[in-house]
Amino acid sequence: MRFVQDIPHPQFRIGLYAWNGKYILKIEAGPYEQTYKVSEMDVTDSTDVLQMLDTDFLNRVAQRFADMDTDWQATGERNEVF
Repeated sequence: MRFVQDIPHPQFRIGLYAWNGKYILKIEAGPYEQTYKVSEMDVTDSTDVLQMLDTDFLNRVAQRFADMDTDWQATGERNEVF
């Protein structure tokens, strides 16, 4: 996997990679990660992927991270791990 660039963001760590004909967007927050794959055939270049990181998308990413944390905490409590 080839590193393309870091994408600055105040809330997340975002990295863009290229691998096997796809751009791979990794978004991290704490112990959680979301990964999105975009075929290189579907975009002109990596700047098209960056344009997809609009406010609405990133708000949904933040909500998904919150949901992931809720789910993780709930399973820990159900199984008496946390």
